[in-house]
Amino acid sequence: MQDLEITLPDRPGALADLGQALGEAGVSLEGGGVFTHQGRAVAHYLVDDGARALQAVTAAGLGPAAVRDVILTRLDQETPGQLGALARRLGDAGVNVLVQYSDHVGNLVLLVADDDVAACREIVASWGSRRLSAQ
Repeated sequence: MQDLEITLPDRPGALADLGQALGEAGVSLEGGGVFTHQGRAVAHYLVDDGARALQAVTAAGLGPAAVRDVILTRLDQETPGQLGALARRLGDAGVNVLVQYSDHVGNLVLLVADDDVAACREIVASWGSRRLSAQ
């Protein structure tokens, strides 16, 4: 799975253009959303074919856009504080989370700097095994 990051034009219909371009290319959105901050609309969507998604938005004249690998994990939804506990472990290890959202089946999606990927994967693997051993 990969994250498609795209800066959308600030105009009505831009989200529709994105959705149509991806749909016509056969790219399914597995999670994510669009966030506007200080006049910039930035979309982050989880896709299973990042190359196809990037080609579709580029052909549609949308962007700039980038595709990056993500790290997926689960939180125990029944236990308050799970996000804070995992984020603390990441922060204490010097991993800066750039983007965080959920996919359609409840996985936590993390996008970190390239230099932090290995450390993030290690922490998430430890987190997952700790969670499973507690069950």
